[in-house]
Amino acid sequence: MKAIAVIPGKADSVHLAELPMPHLEDVADGRGVLVKVLRVGLDGTDREINAAEYGAAPPGYDFLVTGHESFGVVEQVGPKVTELAPGDYVVAKVRRPGSSIYDVIGTPDMTTDEEYQEHGINLVHGFLTENYVDAPENIVRVPGGLREVGVLVEPLSIAEKGVFQAYEIQRRLRVWQPKIAAVLGAGTIGLLATLVLRLQGLDVVTLALQEPPYLNSDLVEAIGARYLSTRSMSLAEASAKYGPFDLMFEATGFSPLVFEAMGVLGKNGVLVLSSVTGGDRKVEVPADALNLGFVLGNKVMVGTVNAARVHYEAAARDLAMAESQYPGWLPRLLTHPVKGLDNYQQAFELLTGGERPIKIFVEVAPLD
Repeated sequence: MKAIAVIPGKADSVHLAELPMPHLEDVADGRGVLVKVLRVGLDGTDREINAAEYGAAPPGYDFLVTGHESFGVVEQVGPKVTELAPGDYVVAKVRRPGSSIYDVIGTPDMTTDEEYQEHGINLVHGFLTENYVDAPENIVRVPGGLREVGVLVEPLSIAEKGVFQAYEIQRRLRVWQPKIAAVLGAGTIGLLATLVLRLQGLDVVTLALQEPPYLNSDLVEAIGARYLSTRSMSLAEASAKYGPFDLMFEATGFSPLVFEAMGVLGKNGVLVLSSVTGGDRKVEVPADALNLGFVLGNKVMVGTVNAARVHYEAAARDLAMAESQYPGWLPRLLTHPVKGLDNYQQAFELLTGGERPIKIFVEVAPLD
């Protein structure tokens, strides 16, 4: 069985590998689900793993099959599987349950385990292959009517979790009713966070570096949000004109902007950080002013990573809502299809090139 893999720790090692065909019996107690992979999305994580910035192979392998944004169709189920049936379209969760108390209660995205397992990232193979087998607990069904955009469920789950966490935190206020949100970044996650917040009924200002018009700014405005270039208007100026911001969602990958966001967050506001920044940038900050603003303004800053099942399920629902409320919007995110596993070099050239695709995805097999 073909697979696209990297050798962790070796830069630019992406290659075509072979895996044994999985079987239902690979999952105990008749609970196996065999899935045919249809599409797999690629993102900066895949680029960084191929650059040897992180990633670890599963035990017994010297390579790691990459790809964590899966979409597939169920081909077979074990005799004790009742949750899924052949023909169901599905997405697999990225993180496998570990041993911490958070894993036990169904929130592996909050694990405190040091050696957590993530498909295509850490210690377990990903989905850039032809088939996989897993337990139904790790698989989320997607309505067939969403099959054209189902590969967006996993990245949308990241935005869903971040917004969900903001609302969970603000239950402390009992009557928190955010009205204006800012999204920092207009890449895939920034666009999807903008979508989630618009579906929640918030006014949204999305800020990114590039001047409009271009596809990303068009997409922001197509769902009733406001796009601003930080080349033309600073975050402080945007807050003064359109804020104060009750909720801010950071998805830029540029850590110095976090401190600017802290400075303009509204009273009783929440700043959600979703960027994974592995560099060594340093910046001077007005520490006293930021501290004072957070203390006197009852503000919150929270980091978010990965997603639990509830966030995948919310993503599937919001895909359906988006298709109804903003028909034709979601397919515009799928900018760069790559046909077949054999064309893996094309996929990774798109990841590392100067162009900034919204979503690259490999069409492993036809949808129909």
